[in-house]
Amino acid sequence: MSNPNIIYIYGDDLGRGMLSCYGQKHFQTPNIDRLAREGLQFTRAYGCIFCAPARASLMTGYHDAHAGRWTFTRGGLYRPMAEGAMTFEHIAELINNTGLQERPDEVFLAQIAQRAGYVTGQIGKLEWGFATTPERIHRHGWDYHYGYYDHQLCHGFYPPFLFENGDIVEIPGNTHPDCGNHPGSESPENAAIRHDMTGKVTYSQDLFNDKIVDFLRKHRHQPFFLFHPSQLPHGPISVPEIHPGVKDAPELTGFEKEYASMILRLDDTVGIILDELDALGIADNTIVFFSSDNGHEIYAAQQGRTVKRQNLDGIRYDDITTRHTTEQSGDIFNGNDGMAGLKWTSWEGGTRLPYIARWPGHISPGTTDHMIANYDFMPTLSDLIGQETPGGKDGESFLPTLLGKEQRPHAPVVFSSRLGPALTTADGWKLRHINKTNGFQLYNILDDYREENDLAVEYPDKVDQLARQLLRACDGNFAHGNPDMHLAYIYLKEDP
Repeated sequence: MSNPNIIYIYGDDLGRGMLSCYGQKHFQTPNIDRLAREGLQFTRAYGCIFCAPARASLMTGYHDAHAGRWTFTRGGLYRPMAEGAMTFEHIAELINNTGLQERPDEVFLAQIAQRAGYVTGQIGKLEWGFATTPERIHRHGWDYHYGYYDHQLCHGFYPPFLFENGDIVEIPGNTHPDCGNHPGSESPENAAIRHDMTGKVTYSQDLFNDKIVDFLRKHRHQPFFLFHPSQLPHGPISVPEIHPGVKDAPELTGFEKEYASMILRLDDTVGIILDELDALGIADNTIVFFSSDNGHEIYAAQQGRTVKRQNLDGIRYDDITTRHTTEQSGDIFNGNDGMAGLKWTSWEGGTRLPYIARWPGHISPGTTDHMIANYDFMPTLSDLIGQETPGGKDGESFLPTLLGKEQRPHAPVVFSSRLGPALTTADGWKLRHINKTNGFQLYNILDDYREENDLAVEYPDKVDQLARQLLRACDGNFAHGNPDMHLAYIYLKEDP
């Protein structure tokens, strides 16, 4: 292999059921479908329960239930800067001096590409959050970056400024310090706020698309690794207009069409990238990966039609004995592809992802049920470009699967949740630990796709076996499998 270019497109809160190649019925995602048609589509790919641990896991090569391997900050730290109350330098200093200080010998994802002579770029919702700095981005191996430093400000799509290689870049006409964020629930009042375009001139994804094309054209003659973590389709729902691809869907409300338009705008970005690769003549030497960070989330909630975290009768899910299903919550999109649970939970619907890889002439089109995790991307990238994976990482390269070769089954995949950690095995066993009760739930997801039959009482030996593995993965303490244990809080002077 001759140093292929690598592009990774990373959706935000994108349940796999929202894509027509994974079964979406109300609209088509033609460009992502093209990736799937021309590439390899995974049916057992796992991320984490929300964005911060997923992105940390991706960039470090560790699962997210370790002790002392990653921390994340609160969001909203750059809001005082947008309001003129704090300087960029002061905010960056607070972030850089808070949380886990990375070991000098720690190696991050993009650094591996740099060592192989690649130019690296990250464009979009930067790093793992909830706030970052140019120093951290540079430390993690990115030669070029453009986008949001603050993941709370990412909840708005009309930023007054973004950051490019540490410089503040003002966006003319975007005047909202909160980037045009608004209440997420649907009501006439909230719709009026959402549709008021005063101070909302340029949509962030359009800015990212332009920078992506610029990056591809600038580096077409040298090997590159481009990571595009999009905001889309994370809510609150916000689009300049309803996408033509969903306008004529009479079964959908206007609010649902706006949400679908966010997915279709991400699909448009995939099309822009694929078309540009073709135009530059580098498609055959570029491998394109596409996935999400975590499972599905409901954003198009409407009273009496679709709800989240509860059923249509108003009874909240505890995510132990009750949990989201499409039918109980009225999700017309079936965004979690019929699985149990949503984002924030360790049910399959909260952690199982769309995942596609395309490399013309090298990856044969098709589907695979080989199990992978997002922390497998580091060793896979290493193998692709002829580099050694740093020692001690948790990931396993899935390059053999990509190339159609035999591959041994994956070790258990581990991920955290606010209720407690979980693991899933290649032969279908899944163990959930509930921290507050110190109890376990056991499922076989190959036979029980919706996780309806807890087998813990029936198979106590299997529970014991998997519990020992999970405890080792959590470095001897199941509490490490709660991502909130990794929050490094930063106090601002205006905090109470």
